[in-house]
Amino acid sequence: MRLNFRFIIGLVIAAVTLIGYFFNTSTNPVTGEKQHVNMTADQEIALGVQAVPEMAQQYGGESRDARATAAVQQVGQRIVQANGLDQKTKYQYRFHLLADDQTINAFALPGGQVFITQGLLKNLTTEGQLAGVLAHEIGHVVGRHSAEQVAKSQLTQGLTGAAAIASYDPNSPGSSVARAAAAAMIAKLVTLRFSRNDELEADDFAVKLTPVAGYDPRSMMNVMAMLDKQGGGSRQPEFMATHPNPGNRIEELQKDIKKQYPQGTPGGLKQ
Repeated sequence: MRLNFRFIIGLVIAAVTLIGYFFNTSTNPVTGEKQHVNMTADQEIALGVQAVPEMAQQYGGESRDARATAAVQQVGQRIVQANGLDQKTKYQYRFHLLADDQTINAFALPGGQVFITQGLLKNLTTEGQLAGVLAHEIGHVVGRHSAEQVAKSQLTQGLTGAAAIASYDPNSPGSSVARAAAAAMIAKLVTLRFSRNDELEADDFAVKLTPVAGYDPRSMMNVMAMLDKQGGGSRQPEFMATHPNPGNRIEELQKDIKKQYPQGTPGGLKQ
């Protein structure tokens, strides 16, 4: 009888979790798509700003190279303004060059905070390549990927907790641990799958955003080729630990570019 009562409690928790996730939606102001998020744009901005010092500290703080920092900020703002993102969204786009010249990485925090390490910047050979990297990270912001991941995390945590409660057997305590571990593994796999989709969507954003700002979207494929080459060494770029395989992404980028420009990429764009 007690087992049934726990099972009912688990079902109630699962139901509340699912209802909270699927009914809590917001329309993306750029894509027009409905997304399962439980954060406002203002909350995303506040969260991102609050996390900037800690994230910067992990990579040696902000770069002291004023010229390189200015270049990163100039290219980033050019993409934002050319695409009207500062008008279409409430986000406060800020671009940071981090002092770490050994780590190859770039990432974005919710609300518009975009980072690139000196380690990655020094491996880029053209302004167009820099634009591609920054546009990709801007795509994460515009796509509200962080907010979506928070909502998905809360969903999987709620369902995992519900499963643990429903399956707990006082006569076999170890059973709940095993089931909870299995549920957690499934939750992790779901998160990784969506994370890959987010990365590919950010690539698609880069293909759309860079030409409007005057940059050739094909430059991003050169970035992927460089990362793929770097990955062949003894030290894998950190970028590759959080992003899909560069080789696979080149093929996806080619598809995105062909879809966006079926008659061929416009001429006169910066490489």
